[in-house]
Amino acid sequence: MSADDKGYYESRFSPDPGRDRVWPVICRYLQRFIPPDASVLDLGAGYCSFINHIRARDKFALDRHPDLARFAAPGVRTFVRGCEDLGPFRDATLDVVFASNLFEHLDEDTLAKTVDETRRVLKPGGRIILIQPNFKHAAREYFDDYTHKKVFTDVSLADYLRSRGFVVKRVEPRFLLISMKARVPKHPALVALYLRLPFRPFAKQMLVMAEKP
Repeated sequence: MSADDKGYYESRFSPDPGRDRVWPVICRYLQRFIPPDASVLDLGAGYCSFINHIRARDKFALDRHPDLARFAAPGVRTFVRGCEDLGPFRDATLDVVFASNLFEHLDEDTLAKTVDETRRVLKPGGRIILIQPNFKHAAREYFDDYTHKKVFTDVSLADYLRSRGFVVKRVEPRFLLISMKARVPKHPALVALYLRLPFRPFAKQMLVMAEKP
């Protein structure tokens, strides 16, 4: 990990017990899109909050954080490397690739390589699931995170995925009320209630899903 990466984790993405309490609720919402017999990769897994709580047959976490394995639950295989390097995975072997708050940190070349590699490792009909800040609703604080390089809205992210050969299946422009420091509300019951609302006021994160044809 570079000094810049280390500084980012320390200043912008420190461990947060409240986040860990809420992720099981988010995973229950997402589980309907992820069969329990699926092979799932968490890209930019960070503290493994998603992959530790989702139900799947095969679970993989990939991140540049050198301590990744320390955060992974038993049964989660870890890979310390950049998100554009999916070399350990053979073509058409994964059912789901998930990423939360990742793509906005990538430059154009790394983003294209990451999405193309994701398409390569997914099975036909395999799904990419993305949670991202939606610039349309988070413009004021979007660049409070100094590592943000790309700007996406629900429209532009869906179009970008189509341009890389995916078929967009679901777009929720307002998904979660989460700050740009990756901290979530600390009460799981309130998050569960929020996700049941037909309209989610003040949500700044979007959910986009697409499939490999």
